[in-house]
Amino acid sequence: MATQRACSKSARILPAWISQGHQTPCRAFSLKFARPRFASAAATVRSPPPLQPLGPFPYPSHGIPSNSPPSHVKLKAEQEKAANSEEVEVKDSTPLPQASFDERRVAVGWDASTWSRFHNIWLRDHCRCKECFHPITKQRLVETFEISPELQPSQVSATESGLEVTWLGSTPHKSVYPWTWLHQNSYDPPLRPAATGSLTPTVAQHERVLWGSRIQQDPPTVFYSEVMADERAVWKWLEKIERFGFCFVTGVPANPEDTERLSRRIAHIRETQYGAFWDFTADLKHGDTAYTNIALKAHTDTTYFTDPCGLQLFHLLSHTNGTGGSTLLVDGFYVASLLSTLEPDVYALLSQVPVPAHSAGASSENPSAMSYLYHPSPKVGYPILSHDKTTGELAQVRYNNDDRSVMRHLEPNLVEPWYHALRTWNKALTSPDSEYWVQLTPGTAVVIDNQRVLHGRSAFTGERRMCGAYIGMDDYISRLNVLKSSFDLSSANEDAGPGTVWHPTL
Repeated sequence: MATQRACSKSARILPAWISQGHQTPCRAFSLKFARPRFASAAATVRSPPPLQPLGPFPYPSHGIPSNSPPSHVKLKAEQEKAANSEEVEVKDSTPLPQASFDERRVAVGWDASTWSRFHNIWLRDHCRCKECFHPITKQRLVETFEISPELQPSQVSATESGLEVTWLGSTPHKSVYPWTWLHQNSYDPPLRPAATGSLTPTVAQHERVLWGSRIQQDPPTVFYSEVMADERAVWKWLEKIERFGFCFVTGVPANPEDTERLSRRIAHIRETQYGAFWDFTADLKHGDTAYTNIALKAHTDTTYFTDPCGLQLFHLLSHTNGTGGSTLLVDGFYVASLLSTLEPDVYALLSQVPVPAHSAGASSENPSAMSYLYHPSPKVGYPILSHDKTTGELAQVRYNNDDRSVMRHLEPNLVEPWYHALRTWNKALTSPDSEYWVQLTPGTAVVIDNQRVLHGRSAFTGERRMCGAYIGMDDYISRLNVLKSSFDLSSANEDAGPGTVWHPTL
């Protein structure tokens, strides 16, 4: 794909802010970062304890083997995926997993060296027959608190449909769990999907493409006429946003009405103190520097919300009698990936130290009084870099130095290291390798992931009219998930297709 090649070229350019002694390894461009480790200056910052190694399974006498390191395996899902391709001959030769049980757990053997163990109460609680899980509302019907802690199976069987468990009780109950679902949700031990032919593809979870300034050679772009007419085109549009963190839309009529309709093709608009759909000029109407003509450094919006806005759409409607006003985009995940490798102590501080923020602007109509006062909950705020607590993957960038409140919570020995970390972060953001500058024109809108891509602008003169909107992250991801379930055959299978109770995100 041309865009990926362009991004790869930018990835090999050593940023100017990095000392000559460093080399940029490929690992810097993976979104799976190691958990932060602190050197001497940051030693007082607490990080989670490491996970303990998995011990042997405590009931080997009942036919359940000791734990072995998990390996990538291929199951029925590979055949289901291959069945969607005309170029692959499907041979049903994959053996069924093995199954055994004892008084507390059921074990599933994927191959000779890889086993998963599931507690009886966990399996019974996750039964999804029509008596236990509503097939339309996708809500639990089973009464969790009526499941006996001593519940045991009377029989377990490995079938083509999945693991079949018959539960003991006054009224015996039978549960069937698809193999792909069990593999995806294995917790003892957690299992990764196979490197090729993913067993359990996560909906809306494509590999992200990290980029620097050379993304300008081939930026992600879609056409207004297509996304307004076709749901499949909307899916492709949203997937580009997910992969790259932004996407241009060309051919947009230069008026607020059609731009608002474009916004609503994604989801409903999130209303804030700035209104729902904005149509604004540099008039300081809402007491924010966005409503001026001064330059804005790279930042994300609404850092003062507990839940920052997800997507942000901009459309320049007109710019007359003046110059300037170029738009700046920076991939925060790209910059973070460099720091995670080259400046691990800096990365650790940015990932651990919360940053308070506020929005307390006055309006031009009443400059002596605040129109609103926002801060996140808790007031101490959140780190610049936030991670998935389960996988350790970078999940969110939240940064606007202009909206930062007083850092009164810093430990004395962390004040200088934190300011050093902030300075290093800013140096990386403002590197020519990181900055992508583009001059927007009427008819081209841009949508950015506000929790990944930072934006800014150069100062300008003259009359500049912009319009746009915020869209909630949950609403955007929901829309993408639904569209992907409908159109992406490469990840569909009979267990996890659209509308099924075994969908991987339920």
